[in-house]
Amino acid sequence: MDKFFYENKYYAAGCKYVAGVDEVGRGPLAGPVVCAAVIMPQGDIIAGVDDSKKLTASKRATLAKAIKDRAVCFNIAEVSEKEIDEINILQAVRKCMEKAVKGLTIMPDITIVDGLDTRLDLNAEYIVKGDSKSYSIACASILAKVYRDELMEGYSLKFPEYGFEKNKGYGTAYHIQAIKEKGACELHRVTFIKKFLAEREKTGR
Repeated sequence: MDKFFYENKYYAAGCKYVAGVDEVGRGPLAGPVVCAAVIMPQGDIIAGVDDSKKLTASKRATLAKAIKDRAVCFNIAEVSEKEIDEINILQAVRKCMEKAVKGLTIMPDITIVDGLDTRLDLNAEYIVKGDSKSYSIACASILAKVYRDELMEGYSLKFPEYGFEKNKGYGTAYHIQAIKEKGACELHRVTFIKKFLAEREKTGR
């Protein structure tokens, strides 16, 4: 599929600025959800941009720098684990995406968003697997992924027992066992780990 299909559709309709939006961190047991919004210049294409999950960490880092250097504008937002517990993850993703877009220095004429379930208070089109279908969304996915991974690696220095530098807060066997043995830290999404905390209580730890 042409990764510029959606962008070109809106350029042809007279739009000047098309923003891609994506989130990272919907599923982890710890840490914030992170969203990026980016407006890329029309026709200035960075080779190798793809869904961030398909790229190596080093490739993502290189591309993230190029995207930041060449973007018309970009913004990265986060919603904390505490707020995720308060409002649920779907509402947190929605809030995070809107923060990312509304923080852009130039407001887009149209926003193209990865996924179908985050209906935003924005002029937007929603695309299933958009990070594989849209260049702008792929750029956003790379920015969000690199930002969040670096954030979790930094948190691993404060909470080394959970292995955040490796699992980035996702529910690996090592991470789950650490929760059962040591309990939660301030970065954990309590609503995501109730089962593991209950098991910890049963064992009397």
